[in-house]
Amino acid sequence: MKPILALSTCWNSFRHTDGHAMLREIADLGFTHAELSHGIRIVLLPGVIRAVEEGVIKISSTHNFCPLPTGITQSAPNLFEPSSRDHREHEQWLRHTKRSLDFALQMKARVLVMHLGSVKFFWLNPAGKLKAFVRNNPTATVPGSTAYQAVLRKACGKLRVRMVPYWDQVLASIEEVRTYAHQRGIALGFENREKFEELPVDDDFEALIAGMTQPHSAGYWHDTGHADIKQGLGLLEHRQHLEKNVERLLGFHLHDVTADGKDHQAIGSGRIDFNMISTFWRPHHLLTLELSPRVKVEEVMASKRRIEGLVHARFPA
Repeated sequence: MKPILALSTCWNSFRHTDGHAMLREIADLGFTHAELSHGIRIVLLPGVIRAVEEGVIKISSTHNFCPLPTGITQSAPNLFEPSSRDHREHEQWLRHTKRSLDFALQMKARVLVMHLGSVKFFWLNPAGKLKAFVRNNPTATVPGSTAYQAVLRKACGKLRVRMVPYWDQVLASIEEVRTYAHQRGIALGFENREKFEELPVDDDFEALIAGMTQPHSAGYWHDTGHADIKQGLGLLEHRQHLEKNVERLLGFHLHDVTADGKDHQAIGSGRIDFNMISTFWRPHHLLTLELSPRVKVEEVMASKRRIEGLVHARFPA
């Protein structure tokens, strides 16, 4: 048994009005599986369903919200947040998450990848202080600078104080869908995020997932680019973060990050050490290339070959 390699439709969904053609394009590149990302418009559904029923390709995972709510025509994974304390927004999040789980079951997907919301700041988001430091101190070594570390500690402290009611709402929201997901055989994959104010705080993933009671149909979904961006801000150390969460890992979004911080780039075009990343892969994991629509076909194929080479080195049998 080896990890499944898929390509996310975030790479090509915007170019298609026919879901069958969208998935056929991915299959023609040699992929046996695809992830239906958070840009699947209603117009794409008939073709997607037909392609799966015909065996053109298999769906390894889907990404909340999938399909997109009616009337939404572009990717909107944070359209409704589980951290929101607004009753109307919460009801919409719950409705569309359950709908996404139903669709994941129809597609025979294993995981629904989810974002868990964010902390709202009425006035000054402390993330602005981090950006301002980098902007105003171009010669400082970030994150190693002593001055930057002081700003970072203060910002993290403010986030911890402010996040309490939002995090409580996230935990309550998860409980509302966890049994629903378990009944459909779909695991919830909680994705690490790239923005300072997004939840969970990276140090909290381990406790979040380990602390859940049965049915335990949830796990950690690791995004390589997001982790690299957070590492650049001094908010985590990539390897240590994976070491802490490897026992609860369900899968990966794989993409590279350039020297100037642009993510969703072709594998090998940036600064991420994918040899290190591959040491955390397990046979049951889902590996998903999550590439920008600007990535060229030949770069997609090169990324596929690089990951397949790492998979073969890690699982030679």
